[in-house]
Amino acid sequence: MGQALLILFLLLFAQEGHPLVGTWHGEWGPTPTHRNDVTLVLDWDGKNINGLINPGPDSVKLSKATLEPTSDPKGWTVHFEADAKDHDGKPVHFVIDGKIENLTSIRRSVVGTWSHGSMKGDFKITRDQ
Repeated sequence: MGQALLILFLLLFAQEGHPLVGTWHGEWGPTPTHRNDVTLVLDWDGKNINGLINPGPDSVKLSKATLEPTSDPKGWTVHFEADAKDHDGKPVHFVIDGKIENLTSIRRSVVGTWSHGSMKGDFKITRDQ
């Protein structure tokens, strides 16, 4: 049964494209009251996931992006890394790990943990239509 579900999801994505492609909006933060808006724009070149965090003049390019599908769609995970500089010009390394929720929906979400420098927190991003 699990293998049949995986084949069904792969056929779905063959018609729609890679499950991470698109623009994603959401927020991350270290506490429920301290939140930061975030936008990710992700693409698939046939081999690699590429993307930007907060596109624009201060965008941060992803240096690593992986999707780990499993036979259970509820277990699909993503991992992103990026390197940037803070306002003082010091290097900052971003690490973002999450699970895809509502995998079959065009408005699927990724939920997990986000850290950069000494800041750590949770995040949720949802794919635009």
